[in-house]
Amino acid sequence: MIIKGRAVIIPDANVNTDVLYPGPYLNIDDPEQMKLYLFEGLDPSLRDRLGGRTVLVVGHNFGGGSSREHVPLAMKAWGIGAVIGRSFARIFYRNCINLGLPAIACTEAVDAAAHDSKIRIVAEEGKVEVDGSSFPTSPLPPFVIKMIQGGGLVEYVRRRLEEESEK
Repeated sequence: MIIKGRAVIIPDANVNTDVLYPGPYLNIDDPEQMKLYLFEGLDPSLRDRLGGRTVLVVGHNFGGGSSREHVPLAMKAWGIGAVIGRSFARIFYRNCINLGLPAIACTEAVDAAAHDSKIRIVAEEGKVEVDGSSFPTSPLPPFVIKMIQGGGLVEYVRRRLEEESEK
């Protein structure tokens, strides 16, 4: 799985999902509507940098707090293809993977990235390229890649159950 996009950077550490997607908008269940409120409590002008193929580059311990599923859903609706960070809050990381959004820890790539850097991720090989420079990271396991490519955990399990019932 290869993911390409231009970097949009949130350099702050400990950014939690409560500011990425504030509580008053939690009643929205359509990702196309959710995306209108992504970053609302942090910096709404960041939405102006999104669109097209984007890779979000973030700081240490990204996605703590209540770790709302709205955040990765809204990110995907904006066309964010992956999140590269120094580190992630555990539940945010799992929400991303479960919802089909790769979250990859690679401090060296974060250090090398600037706004609009060209990012290329080769998930199976554990490689992140930033403006042509390559940085190693842990490869994503094959089943995680299948989950992401299939749209997330629910779709992956649904498909597996259908395959089993057809046998």
